[in-house]
Amino acid sequence: MRETLQTAPGQQTWKLTLAYDGTDFRGWQVQPRERTVQGELQSALGRITGESPLPQGSGRTDAGVHALAQVASFALRAPIPAANLQRALNGKLPASIRVLEARTMPDGFHARHSATAKTYEYRIFRGKMCPPFLARYVYAYTWPMDEGRLDEAAGIFVGEHDFHSFAATDPDLSTRHGESGIEGQVQDHSEERSTIRTIFSSAWTRHGTEDCEQLVYRVRGNGFLHHMVRNLVGTMLDVARGYLRPEDIAGILAARSRSAAGPTAPARGLFLHSVEYE
Repeated sequence: MRETLQTAPGQQTWKLTLAYDGTDFRGWQVQPRERTVQGELQSALGRITGESPLPQGSGRTDAGVHALAQVASFALRAPIPAANLQRALNGKLPASIRVLEARTMPDGFHARHSATAKTYEYRIFRGKMCPPFLARYVYAYTWPMDEGRLDEAAGIFVGEHDFHSFAATDPDLSTRHGESGIEGQVQDHSEERSTIRTIFSSAWTRHGTEDCEQLVYRVRGNGFLHHMVRNLVGTMLDVARGYLRPEDIAGILAARSRSAAGPTAPARGLFLHSVEYE
């Protein structure tokens, strides 16, 4: 049964859409003595409303991972107009976190459990020298590679598969409830006992000029495992460089072993692009 956000009498359910630069945070989830996005948001809400709800994210991004449109939900008693709450939060939050939208939702809405799909982007810089103002947001990867093999590998992941080989082990999974700590990506605990996910689309596109070219991987699915996108990217780069063949991917999926897949790509190139709801 899908979990919902429980509200007490007199409370309203809120939905925030946020963008953030994850470079200077230890991820989304609150951690003792660490600076996190969830912690900054909770603190700002407390200063504005006198209440201190723990915002529940659509998933938890790890240290160094960014978000273009993360979604958070929580309940408040304070009768504050949405535009006022958005403006007040942006006045209290650090400049690296912005609230793009604030709105009230029907009771039962939950940022994570109500989500039907998520999209991630992974950005790779292919120019000769990565500009310093871009370095925090791309993986500068200058090795020669066959981009045709990269495209072929991406298409293989479309459909329903067991992605156990592309999931990092989370040692806290058996003891933690609610929000979980994440990697460069969001871990969906509504299906924490299953490693089967459905990928709706998976493709690379090229952007920019020859001196400032980026390869952007965009993947949309019904859920993602811990480090899954970064492990997919690392494996596809191994295919593009000839260390693996596209046809090896079927065997990697069947192996259900993290050691069968390629390396984990760095967190800085990963963005939570968007979250979808019914």
